[in-house]
Amino acid sequence: MIETPSLVDQYCHGVLRTELGLGTFEAHLARGEGPPAPGTTFFDTQTGFAVRRWCPPLLGLEPHCPPARYLARRRELGVLEAGRRLLRGSGITTYLVDTGLPGDLTGPDEMATTGDADAHEIVRLELLAEQVADTSGTVESFLANLAESVHGAAAHAVAFASVAGVRHGLALAPEPPGPGEVRGAAGRWLAHRSVGGTLTDQVLLRHLLWIAIASGRPVQLHAGLGEPGLRIDRTDPVLLTDFVRATAGLGTDLVLLHGYPYHRHAAHLAGVFPHVYADLGAELVRTGARAPAVLAEVLELAPFGKLLFSSGAHGLPELHVVGARLFREALARVLGTWVAEGAWSLADAQRVAALIAADNARRVYGLE
Repeated sequence: MIETPSLVDQYCHGVLRTELGLGTFEAHLARGEGPPAPGTTFFDTQTGFAVRRWCPPLLGLEPHCPPARYLARRRELGVLEAGRRLLRGSGITTYLVDTGLPGDLTGPDEMATTGDADAHEIVRLELLAEQVADTSGTVESFLANLAESVHGAAAHAVAFASVAGVRHGLALAPEPPGPGEVRGAAGRWLAHRSVGGTLTDQVLLRHLLWIAIASGRPVQLHAGLGEPGLRIDRTDPVLLTDFVRATAGLGTDLVLLHGYPYHRHAAHLAGVFPHVYADLGAELVRTGARAPAVLAEVLELAPFGKLLFSSGAHGLPELHVVGARLFREALARVLGTWVAEGAWSLADAQRVAALIAADNARRVYGLE
């Protein structure tokens, strides 16, 4: 039996503090641009089935119980108690929490308390830049405050996360933009944005990434499937190859988040470049019962010391549970098969499982 007693969730978000109805709950099971088609439900997805398999027992129900019964039990317990039972039942001992999403989500401290775990903050670069822009009156003050804010955040955050791929695409010019180019882009953006306006300018996105790289903190880059409406052909991690090559040898690790359906491309980059790591989050949660097959494809190419578990969860504590359970099940099945076939020893399988589950993340992020 392959065991993973400790899990470090190297990328997730907080959970909602409010009670959810059926429609709102369902919306978090899929990242679509609207509700399910008439006569259908998002519970009829791999993620929905995984929630029904793994979460009801943590709330005192039988596996695979109907969604209505599950949600009724959730409401009976209350959002706080249900969240506590789910997070503590996930087996996750450390959460790295991206605090850059809008909404009434718990932060690292609440995640630690609710889940009886350790928790650390991941700072989202684009949100930080938008907050700086809201309080900076001139281009000069914006650029100075931006650099100061990124380096100040590096003092307490374990990593930075970037959604440059979501905002623009990953085919970014690899070199840092020049000072004049940055000032021009900042001037145009500040002149036309209102308070809270989002950052999509590719020059400023690149500038932001290079400031973060100079801080030495790991930089997480969203790739593959993501926000509704996203053109995923623009988020293939292979598009980052030139940027990755340009950042080699600078002492900053890059972590390719999610990756699916380009998970083999992410695994390839992790195998080629010493400072690149691949995340195992979204591909397992999205593929559910097929997670072992997808995990095996990642393990074909990536060195085992370059892979990191995450749930990638957002909003629902159920997604933290599903991410952890599917990872454990998939890893045990894949590695257990290789042990049974004589390709691996049990000792090697157990060592690799510990690396991916927690030890790699502890090394990359400097966790105790």
